Amino acid sequence: MSRRTSPFSRRTDWPRQTNRITRVHEELKEQNIQIVDLTVSNPTHCGLAAPPEFLDALRDPAGLEYAADAHGLLSAREAVAGLFARRGLTVDPRDLFLTASTSEAYGFVFRLLADPGDTILFPTPSYPLFHFLGEINDVELGFYPLTYRDGWHIDMAGLVEALHPRVKALVTVNPNNPTGSYLSEEERRHLNKIAAERDMALISDEVFYEFPLGDAPGASLAGNAPALTFTLGGLSKFLGLPQMKLAWILLSGPDHLAAEARQRLEIIADTYLSVNTPVQCALPAWLRQADTVQAPILRRVRENWEYLNREAAGLRGTQVLRAEGGWYAVLKVAPVRSEEEWVLKLLSKYHVFVHPGFFYDFEDGPCLVVSLLVPPDDFREGIGRVLSRVEQQGGA
Repeated sequence: MSRRTSPFSRRTDWPRQTNRITRVHEELKEQNIQIVDLTVSNPTHCGLAAPPEFLDALRDPAGLEYAADAHGLLSAREAVAGLFARRGLTVDPRDLFLTASTSEAYGFVFRLLADPGDTILFPTPSYPLFHFLGEINDVELGFYPLTYRDGWHIDMAGLVEALHPRVKALVTVNPNNPTGSYLSEEERRHLNKIAAERDMALISDEVFYEFPLGDAPGASLAGNAPALTFTLGGLSKFLGLPQMKLAWILLSGPDHLAAEARQRLEIIADTYLSVNTPVQCALPAWLRQADTVQAPILRRVRENWEYLNREAAGLRGTQVLRAEGGWYAVLKVAPVRSEEEWVLKLLSKYHVFVHPGFFYDFEDGPCLVVSLLVPPDDFREGIGRVLSRVEQQGGA
């Protein structure tokens, strides 16, 4: 009998070495050097926390009772359905499943759709968390490219090239993080056609959907009928409440596929029953007050976005890439040094922290990524340092 070399799974054997950027950042903090952090994206750390009276809803006595429901409490699901009704979409609460986080929602859907070794396609550039979510769920990660042409678009030829028989689903982030690009109607039609022809599912992460930088958001896959579709959302972004741990899956698609998916998801969700009752009881009251939280967040990201574009206009060496929604902005800077060198220079010499594009798998760089949630005074100070240094050193 051969001996096992480790009690741990190969799927969790991730590299854990601290990267150079993180090490320098930690060293500066240990020296009590004040850093202007342009990466902070936790609304509770940006002066955008929900008002204290939000806690009153947690005092509902119904939170002391427990009634297991694989979908989540009906009252909570009806409240979520009401969100879609405001968009003009009728949602049956039976098509909603509540989870403890959007990450858990991904896990449920991956387990529903993919056997070990099957592939899920993800956009690139996009959020690095996808690598971990795929590996934890024994899913092979495939990627389809987004390209920049006066805005970000799905490279349909690149998407078709990424398809193969073991691709079970395609993820779209709408708007994408951090590129801020919504799906267009044309892209939605193409995705539906591909999914229907290949018996694939669509997974649409719409956690940032309610935060357009312009007048209106783009196309949504919520309630999408032509293909089996799972639309994800949650309180972390929708209400700036990452600490309250509630998200949702909206199921839609052809009737026979949706019915089968519903029954299978019920078993998966019933196995975990992970959403706590007090938060579910509080959800209707919170969603009725959504504007009190969403409006300040939307105002913050729009004001910072507009400031960034005004300040960068006409500067040498810097291009603010067009975005349509979400909480992030991407700056393309002069290729006089690598992304890591740009970030380290800004951090160690000018004490401003930004993320490099390679954190998000940008290929056409160098790019720097900043959060639009940063408090305005800090944002203006930090962006001022970034733009002045880039123009001085990269605009030749």
